[in-house]
Amino acid sequence: MSRGAPASTVGGVTITEHRIEANGLEHAYLACGDDGPLALCLHGFPDSAHTWRHLLPALAAAGYRAVAPWLRGYAPTALDPQGRYQNGAAVADANALHEALRGDGSAVLVGHDWGARIATGAAVRAPERWAKLVTAAVPPSGAVAQAFFSYDQLRRSWYMFFFQHPLSDAVVAMDDLSFIERLWRDWSPGYDPVADLPHVKEALREPERLAAALAYYRATIGGVGLVAEYQADEDGIAQTPSQPHLYLHGRDDGCMGADLAENAAAFMPVKGSRAVIVEGTGHFLHLEAPDLVNRHIVEFLTS
Repeated sequence: MSRGAPASTVGGVTITEHRIEANGLEHAYLACGDDGPLALCLHGFPDSAHTWRHLLPALAAAGYRAVAPWLRGYAPTALDPQGRYQNGAAVADANALHEALRGDGSAVLVGHDWGARIATGAAVRAPERWAKLVTAAVPPSGAVAQAFFSYDQLRRSWYMFFFQHPLSDAVVAMDDLSFIERLWRDWSPGYDPVADLPHVKEALREPERLAAALAYYRATIGGVGLVAEYQADEDGIAQTPSQPHLYLHGRDDGCMGADLAENAAAFMPVKGSRAVIVEGTGHFLHLEAPDLVNRHIVEFLTS
């Protein structure tokens, strides 16, 4: 584990950046809090570890050792020399990070977007490592399956199918990743991502980094790059975690419609689980209403 360098200060609390080896890759991560149970926070696309800058100090104040890694392939975390970017590989990373960071059975997972799927898979694959699970913006797989193929959701999800075409690498990269700016503004109407986009672009600007990020979609939709090594981790994403589970979704989400989340609670049968639709927020709800979302998360984790 590397010595931490200050990365940012939020509300007078310093967030530091570190490096650590896990699952054969060097992972970069942000951290806040020196003691307490591990809280591993996983970002999605198109995003970076800085998406958790509001939550990390709140978790630290609640007694957690909060850690937010960049996903494999997102700078400054290492590229996979074998090009393995399916969600299942990131599931294995999460559980390897638990071990590398000396987590125990009281550790918790928080995931947004891809991070929601990855966190779910990690909780399923290693239930002894994780006490609770919080996910946001991508509902449990059963709820998604019920409504994903509606016309409205397919229209929202057009980009996932566009990413299957090799032309998307060039198009998304054009004009300093302006494609990604438009996604943010479409997915969270009314939210100004001016503080977020520089970090996102830094993580994805290099062609090999953008290719890695798009490869997550090519593995999920087209099955490109799937490897048997991570099949069990991939399968875990669609299963039901045994831990208490909090699910959060923005009412105005322009990426995954709130209708997908209406039945989320039906796929969260463990006692103490609940689903919450957060009014007045979109896809990046944890950035749009950080005080409210942080309160939901901290109250759930500490109850």
